[in-house]
Amino acid sequence: MFLPFRDEVRAVLTDALDAQGYEPSDLGIEEPPTDVDAVLASSVAFRLASEAGAPPPRVAAELVEAIDTADTEYVGNVVAQGPYVNFLPSEAYFADTLAAAQDEAFGDLPDRGESVVVEHTSANPTGPVHVGRARNPIVGDAVANVLDLAGYDVERHYYVNDAGRQVAVFTWAYETFDEGDLPPPERDRVEYDLVRYYRKGNAFLDAADPDEVEAAEAEIQAILQGLEEGDEATYERVSAVVDDVLAGMRECLARLPAAFDEFVKETRFMFDGATQDVADRLRDTEYAYLEEGAWQLDLSPWGFEKDLVFLRSDGTSLYTTRDLAHHEWKFENYDRAVTVLGEDHRLQAEQLDRALQVLGNDTDALSQVFFGWVNLPGGESMSTRQGTGVDLDDLLDEAIARARDEVESRLDTRIRDDDLTEADVERIAHQVGIGAVRYDIISKQPQKGITFEWDRALDFEAQSAPYVQYVHARACGIVEEARAAGVDPALDAAHLVTEEERDLLRVVARFPGAVDRAASDLEPHRIATYTREFAETFNAFYRECSVLNADSEAVAAARLALVVAARNTVARALGTLGVAAPTSM
Repeated sequence: MFLPFRDEVRAVLTDALDAQGYEPSDLGIEEPPTDVDAVLASSVAFRLASEAGAPPPRVAAELVEAIDTADTEYVGNVVAQGPYVNFLPSEAYFADTLAAAQDEAFGDLPDRGESVVVEHTSANPTGPVHVGRARNPIVGDAVANVLDLAGYDVERHYYVNDAGRQVAVFTWAYETFDEGDLPPPERDRVEYDLVRYYRKGNAFLDAADPDEVEAAEAEIQAILQGLEEGDEATYERVSAVVDDVLAGMRECLARLPAAFDEFVKETRFMFDGATQDVADRLRDTEYAYLEEGAWQLDLSPWGFEKDLVFLRSDGTSLYTTRDLAHHEWKFENYDRAVTVLGEDHRLQAEQLDRALQVLGNDTDALSQVFFGWVNLPGGESMSTRQGTGVDLDDLLDEAIARARDEVESRLDTRIRDDDLTEADVERIAHQVGIGAVRYDIISKQPQKGITFEWDRALDFEAQSAPYVQYVHARACGIVEEARAAGVDPALDAAHLVTEEERDLLRVVARFPGAVDRAASDLEPHRIATYTREFAETFNAFYRECSVLNADSEAVAAARLALVVAARNTVARALGTLGVAAPTSM
């Protein structure tokens, strides 16, 4: 009920400001500190103090007198607290929250009738996904999930660089070297098999005789030229490598999980003429110039020190040229486009945005989410080319193994449930281990680089995935025990009167608002922050408010309904982050 509550607050505050002759442009509405009983507070009195010629507390008190809540359903009372105007909930707010959260889809916002394409990951198809790139699919998938929950029609795309030099080198190497020239693969999956050719090819180009390198470079250039000319035979040669590597990468990403609706190849925009069309149109602009045979775009009028090359001297296009065609295709087919990129691509993204505008596109519909790198303690290198560093598969295997050890050690300290089989332990280990990786990465603001630390990520007692997952498992256990004892949930919030019960209802009610803000700001870490507060609030309720030992049957039934609401809410929140919600731990 948070969102309709917020709408009511905006309406009554706007009316009060208008009645007093103030401009209602900035209402200053925000969530109050956790020790304030209000659902929302307004700091508008600070803005009005100078105009009113009075201190903010007096302005706030006068505003409270002018606010009329007679026609509101969820705003129960309005009080001034110093310079703030605090809006408190009605009983209907709590009752309707309790009822709405009985639905497992609680938190889903109404359909907005707007399509969004989220492009993320898009790692070059040259080998296994490395830990250094792990933040892209995890953050990208969470961004897509948040937008989906917020009512957008979302498609998840992986943009495949199948026309760049690295892929040409890979194709040449695959066709040149024999299995006997290569070391054993590190893992029994296709991308680990094929990356050996890529690494062998790069090592050859770095160390071979100059004449041999020259001959190899001529073959590599022929592959690039063939793709530029739309040669189907060349495309088939490249695809034989790219498609197999992508198949293996998809298996790895599915472990997170991160799924895609479409893999969009950049050769698509070369073969259909869109890239050439972009190049021709750029050449016709006043900002294009020819230097040493290469066509460039002068971006200095917008403060860029580096110009954008969009055609090489040999007439071949660049990744950015093809990406311009790709983005124009997005604009034609979707209402909005969101791209999740590494921080090292910020300049390229800014240049792309300006070039799109030069081409006549309105880029207001384009948003980027930038992220810093993931490091492991010790700062391991993440180079695919050299074949060093830690693969994402290794990180996930380690996470599962550590989670299994933790789960088993916790089982050893209590009476083991006969129904908890080895398969259950393995399931929980997967849910907790992979959930810990995702949660730890998503919970940080994406722009900041992070170092992944096992002890923090897998801490069942701290603010981590296991800590929140345990809340869901505990709620499931309470529901199961209560129903076995003959208690059925009753939607009667009037029996939920303790501080812990009301606090839990308040935090449940805020979930749709957290989704709305996370989607608006493209910041899924806000949902992780919400789950931490949720877990703390639920645990306080658990300590003080027993269901089976309640003072009356009516209170027990109402508390059970609250536990169901909490279970549904935390499951939905974890699902939005792509983290499993175990039923037992």
